[in-house]
Amino acid sequence: MDEDKRWTQLWLAYNPCQDAGNGGLFQHTTLCGFDREHPVLRNALAELERGLNKMLGITHVIEWSTPSHDGKSADQALLPDTGFTVRRVSEGIRPEGYRLTEQDGILTLEAADEKGVLYGIFHILRQIALEQPLMQTNVLCEPDNPLRMLNHWDNMDGSIERGYSGNSFFFENGEVLVDERTHDYARLAASVGINGAVLNNVNVKDQATWLITDRYFDKVAQIARIFEGYGIKLFLSLNYASPLELGNLNSADPLNEDVIAWWRGKFSEVFARIPNLGGFLVKADSEGRPGPFTYGRTQADGANMLADLVKPHGGIIIWRCFVYNCTQDWRDTKTDRARAGYDNFIEMDGDYHDNVILQIKNGPMDFQIREPVSPLLGGLTRTNQMLEVQAAQEYTGQQIDLCYLIPLFKEVLDFKTYCRPDIDTVADVVSGRTFGNSLCGMAAVSNTGNDENWTGNDLAAANFYGFGRLAFSTSLSAEEIAAEWAGMTYSNDREVKDSIVKLLMGSRDTYEKYTSPLGIGWMVTPNTHYGPSVDGYEYSRWGTYHRADHLGLGVDRTDSGTGYVRQYHEPNASRYNSVEECPEELLLFFHHLPYTHMLKSGKTLIQHIYDSHFEGVEEVEEMIRVWESLKGRIPDASYELVRERFDRQLYNAKEWRDQVNSYFYRKSNIPDEKKRVVF
Repeated sequence: MDEDKRWTQLWLAYNPCQDAGNGGLFQHTTLCGFDREHPVLRNALAELERGLNKMLGITHVIEWSTPSHDGKSADQALLPDTGFTVRRVSEGIRPEGYRLTEQDGILTLEAADEKGVLYGIFHILRQIALEQPLMQTNVLCEPDNPLRMLNHWDNMDGSIERGYSGNSFFFENGEVLVDERTHDYARLAASVGINGAVLNNVNVKDQATWLITDRYFDKVAQIARIFEGYGIKLFLSLNYASPLELGNLNSADPLNEDVIAWWRGKFSEVFARIPNLGGFLVKADSEGRPGPFTYGRTQADGANMLADLVKPHGGIIIWRCFVYNCTQDWRDTKTDRARAGYDNFIEMDGDYHDNVILQIKNGPMDFQIREPVSPLLGGLTRTNQMLEVQAAQEYTGQQIDLCYLIPLFKEVLDFKTYCRPDIDTVADVVSGRTFGNSLCGMAAVSNTGNDENWTGNDLAAANFYGFGRLAFSTSLSAEEIAAEWAGMTYSNDREVKDSIVKLLMGSRDTYEKYTSPLGIGWMVTPNTHYGPSVDGYEYSRWGTYHRADHLGLGVDRTDSGTGYVRQYHEPNASRYNSVEECPEELLLFFHHLPYTHMLKSGKTLIQHIYDSHFEGVEEVEEMIRVWESLKGRIPDASYELVRERFDRQLYNAKEWRDQVNSYFYRKSNIPDEKKRVVF
């Protein structure tokens, strides 16, 4: 942690490191074709100087070339024989991309725009921090996704819905906060390629509704300007009922002329007062939130009305597809929450205007440790769409239990939708490659808060870092990202880095083993969503059932059940419909099966439940042993904090093991073959 700050710098701590032959490249820096007063350029070069000074002890000298009228260097002969050159190019590199090359002692960063320079400099600093030589570098890096966003679920009182890292650093007691931490957040986000951030909770209520009024314009505008200097567009979550709550109208009907006129005036005011505003995120007709369904209108009616009114200002509307019946009768075995997203949006494919993006959760339910990919991803073929994942560990350990989520995100991105003969993975769809969309990308529910370490558990910062890196470069592996983060955050010592990567890479499977078997999900404590409660949601209105009885468990989503499998393209639909072909990790999501059903491992279903839960606890114990081996080799404060979290994780794992195993033993009356203690 910097001595003058109350928070850490995470992977931007820039700890002193071995030179790896890089220092000689930065005795001089020359800029060709860029305006040195551009805020993004100023921040990028300040970051370079900061990093070089802290890591290599270099006092950096910046020299400026004189650009000619065509934007190229006036006299290449005047450039130094060695050093670092930043050059604007007009072709060959897409916006936000960069090319980095080294030849004969000159390191050259080429980019078409200032954001490309910013990302290129963070690339350089990452290589230096990882003690990797820049000599003979020759790489072209262009972002795979146009939009790479963080969605903050921060409330105006300072609380964070599903936040596990302290309170908000954007809001407190009804006020907007702007301080040095705002700058550091923007630095951290930009360093991993984030280019958009939504400040406030999607469940917009009370004071947050007033963020689009004069009450908060000045402070929100200050944040927008800070973000702009790091290439990040600011977005706000919007209360669909604002015409009623702010405008004193008696309706929010999207086809009502008075409502349209009110929004038109409001958007003109908002975009005039808040620079660098990208648009709005909207949650409508979901979990009690108002929306167009209230007035007998479609989701497209609501989204398009708003989109048409923000379009003259260059704005976009991001419309969440998390729309389902949250007052379901648990006795109804045909109504299926998993079907809701597809059923509510597929018939309007092609109806949404070109500045609307549908934001789709990675699975059809709600951020479970294991669920299939949403069939809307690849189901929609004529609509802008983006993937929504959750870096905040709502159902996956709440930043107490270690659960590195990048392997999960990678599985989603690599999933073949079969929406066309080729370029059909989720990564293809949300990048725009499949259908030629330019408005698309990835968003993550943020896991940050005002804790000293930003993410509650020091190791949870790997999910913040990893989401940004993966959204920028979807071809990166989860292990590559983990190794980068471990080296930049802790140490490049081989044993230390390998141990941390081992902990991260195994953590998702471990969490799954001691919680939810074979894709069933949801057996969590209601409301808090931490710890086991096998029947906690079984008889509730939320549509989150496991349907266990004395013979078996699982939800029948086949042709003979809810029919959910038919929302997928072939061959996925037939594969999920078949007990024999269904991937076993999703078996109980799609099928209700007897406890005696034989898995491919040769185990019965009930024995798999027993074994996996015992294995999960044993693996947490092994994780603790690995972490203890690092004592004295990483900072003491971080070691002790994470060690305490592991103690809590072990307690949680044991509770899951004992409650789940006892529950299913009592349901099935089939004992554990290995005669372990099951209560």
